[in-house]
Amino acid sequence: MLRGISPLLSPDLLSVLASMGHSDEIAIVDANFPAASNANRLVRACGVSATDMVGAVLSLLPLDAYAQDGAAFSMEVVGEPETTPSIVQAFQHLIRTKADHPCEIVSVERFAFYERSKRAFAIVATGETRLYGNLILKKGVVAPEQSGGK
Repeated sequence: MLRGISPLLSPDLLSVLASMGHSDEIAIVDANFPAASNANRLVRACGVSATDMVGAVLSLLPLDAYAQDGAAFSMEVVGEPETTPSIVQAFQHLIRTKADHPCEIVSVERFAFYERSKRAFAIVATGETRLYGNLILKKGVVAPEQSGGK
């Protein structure tokens, strides 16, 4: 255990977050997501909700403030592209209240979301059972004053 770091962030996940560079993406996905078949690197967090994991990750991961296409992506509801599931609304609230660079979540068609997750630096498979509990976050830059440098 470390002070000031969520216990939800396992040593493996902390290593993944620290290894990511600017514009790398991490997918935090629900229990139904085909994580093992899509992941370059897979971190399991089976007993954790996706919203709790997003909150923990946002406590350390800066979002990309310069991304042209967005810094947060959710899976579009199949057949109802205008619908925003309650879990995506919860993700949006977390981004607005915890992210260093709050942004709007961009909804991505289901199969395009799968393809994007395949290119992600890592996938975190949670135990989330709410449908559409999937979010991709794009890492930003840690500014010198944020990292302790001058």
